[in-house]
Amino acid sequence: MSQPIALITGTTSGIGEATARLLSEKYRLIICGRRKDRLEKLQNELVGEVQILCFDVRDKEAVFASIESLPTDWKKIDVLINNAGNAHGLDFIHEGSTEDWDAMMDINVKGLLYVSKAIIPQMVERKKGHIVNVSSIAGLEVYQRGNVYCASKHAVDALTKGMRMDLNEHGIKVTSIDPGLVETEFSEVRFKGDSDRASQVYQNFTPLTAHDVAETIEFTLNRPPHVMIGDLLILPTDQATSTIVNKKSK
Repeated sequence: MSQPIALITGTTSGIGEATARLLSEKYRLIICGRRKDRLEKLQNELVGEVQILCFDVRDKEAVFASIESLPTDWKKIDVLINNAGNAHGLDFIHEGSTEDWDAMMDINVKGLLYVSKAIIPQMVERKKGHIVNVSSIAGLEVYQRGNVYCASKHAVDALTKGMRMDLNEHGIKVTSIDPGLVETEFSEVRFKGDSDRASQVYQNFTPLTAHDVAETIEFTLNRPPHVMIGDLLILPTDQATSTIVNKKSK
């Protein structure tokens, strides 16, 4: 019996890369991202069968064309992990950049929709599949200056719940993974490459690692057929909410 197929977006760094590494022994993987050099490097480091798809989730035509280009025996995707996402800027609403707003809504919301639309129909046809949307604690709470990023992740939360309702009759599992503070390239992207400012986010406490979140994703995928993890919030022990983080004892 051949291994199941998992497609993971945003695998060129962070949670997506860690998840690909963790799942590579049990799944045939389709790794997706914008940076071809990183995809090729990861492909060479993984065990098992791996396909590369290089596209930007914001580009609807590229999403559909890339997934359609897969060999026939790779098109029956069993697991979709919608991991691609970004935060851009940390500004008061009246000072925010419309370019940053577009980037967050296009990647976090529309990109997730495009990839899902390209894959879900064959899951419905086969009455089989598992969709994991990697969201954020920002999809459950709102914090100052997080306005549009939080809005985009609240949209992911709503879409996940809507998917679960619409796909219920087809036997498809839908899971939301909502991490708190994870030390990845996330803050460096948010702060436009300002590595000093980004590193301060993770100082004086122990944040989650990308591997921690990847293990959580793997756990949800390994549940028996009759068990579905719906929504899972994962936090560092030092974090209570989006803005309450214990840094005093470190």
